[in-house]
Amino acid sequence: MALQWLSLVGIIWLQSINGTNSNFPAYSSQLKHLLSMSQLQLNNLAFASDAGKLFGWFSGIAAVHLPLWLVLMIGSLLGLIGYGMQYLFLANHISLSYEHVFLLTVLAGNSICWINTVCYIVTIQNFPLDRQVAVGLSTSYLGLSAKIYTDIVDALYPSSSPMERAKAYLLLNSILPLIVCFVAAPIVRNINFEKSRRLEGGLIVMFVITMATGTYAVISSTTLGSISSVLSPLIVVTVMGVFLLAPLVIPLAEQAMERLQKKCRIRRVYDLNIEEGGGGAAEKAEIEVKEGEGDVEIHDQGSVREEIGAKLMLKRVEFWLYFFVYLCGATLGLVFLNNLGQIAESRGYSRTSCLVSLSSSFGFFGRLIPSLLDYYLSRSTYHVVSRPASTAAMMAPMSVAFFLLLNKSNLSLYISTAIIGICTGAITSISISMTTDLFGTKNFSVNHNILVANIPIGSFLLGDLAALLYHKEAINGGDHGRCMGMECYQTTFIIWGSLCLLGTLLALILRAKTKKFYSQKL
Repeated sequence: MALQWLSLVGIIWLQSINGTNSNFPAYSSQLKHLLSMSQLQLNNLAFASDAGKLFGWFSGIAAVHLPLWLVLMIGSLLGLIGYGMQYLFLANHISLSYEHVFLLTVLAGNSICWINTVCYIVTIQNFPLDRQVAVGLSTSYLGLSAKIYTDIVDALYPSSSPMERAKAYLLLNSILPLIVCFVAAPIVRNINFEKSRRLEGGLIVMFVITMATGTYAVISSTTLGSISSVLSPLIVVTVMGVFLLAPLVIPLAEQAMERLQKKCRIRRVYDLNIEEGGGGAAEKAEIEVKEGEGDVEIHDQGSVREEIGAKLMLKRVEFWLYFFVYLCGATLGLVFLNNLGQIAESRGYSRTSCLVSLSSSFGFFGRLIPSLLDYYLSRSTYHVVSRPASTAAMMAPMSVAFFLLLNKSNLSLYISTAIIGICTGAITSISISMTTDLFGTKNFSVNHNILVANIPIGSFLLGDLAALLYHKEAINGGDHGRCMGMECYQTTFIIWGSLCLLGTLLALILRAKTKKFYSQKL
């Protein structure tokens, strides 16, 4: 049991630093300036980060044939090369062309897939009875990545120029995942056990720690809490580090409890054998305790769907509905976040890093919401919630947020960014369990990487559309290729909001097609 929790702690650490592409807006303007890029070229660079996911299925195949620790190290080394070379470029140590930076960004984006694949496989394997809860808890920390990187940069470079901060982001993106992968590799592994039980107490403690971490992240990301005027950036990042170490309390407490229970069992059996006059009481007691450990056999979490491979999956109508739902939901949210820097600049808002931190913090809670619902509803009589229905429920407010961006106030920008962050995080978390629901767990590593291939596709199509509209407005009344004013993204927001509404409708259709399947899980 302690090893189960320890593996989850390692996964939490990995997820916390694996959202390196989410801080792209924090240094995108500097890359644009240094390479003299147009807005369309900058968008293609944002697409390049997502394009790495087109090759994410390589990590799925590798995870089947290679040790998971090796898969982790390959992912971190790819990130070291991809981001490290860009750092050297910004630091004027090497010279790179736009094409070189594009390919390095693809490589860096692919590195994320390798680490995520290991995290998902281990979580699904080690928590079969609480799969959605464990997945949601761990992936919620992925939504916190941009916040963590921003806090570290604020602590190290509190009053530096934008270029220095941009270099700091790229340096952290290159070395921090490598360090954490090295630390987590020994504990993030599949645990072979024959019996298991629901992890009630530990999950409650983990929820409390996670909620406290998210609350602190949101408060320290907004000017509402005025935390920056009370605490120094170094204290802010130190407190965040304490929150990330806090989950270690659970495996340590579990290990202490297991030792105590084992001693009590040995004592009881020893006393019984003494009364019966048996010889070798201590040795017999240890053997009997070992044979008696555990109490409930593992069962897959209600899955009645057959295991489906990639080829068969691509022939299913459910997959293509699922594909376009994700495209119009989570992918669209990521496109918005990739363009957040330029959106803020066009509205005359200069504190882009604050928006990045805000979206990251609310994305954290968004990824956690499905876990909270699954935990409490699974303990009730009617515990099965349709994943497509949950996705539709998240996409509806997201479409409203895009239309709210048509208002020029900074408050609407804050509210919309928070809503889109929450909904994008929730849909991402739900999708992991929906993939296993619809297509099984055996081929999950390949199947899910095929699904998320729609991220680079959507990033290219939807992002380029936004860039072309931006460029059109910049020609009409821009300043040296820059577009300033609400009209820069006005049409884009209308299109994105309409697509999100379409995705909501597709999610409801998918719910209708899978209604029988989810009813069988009751």
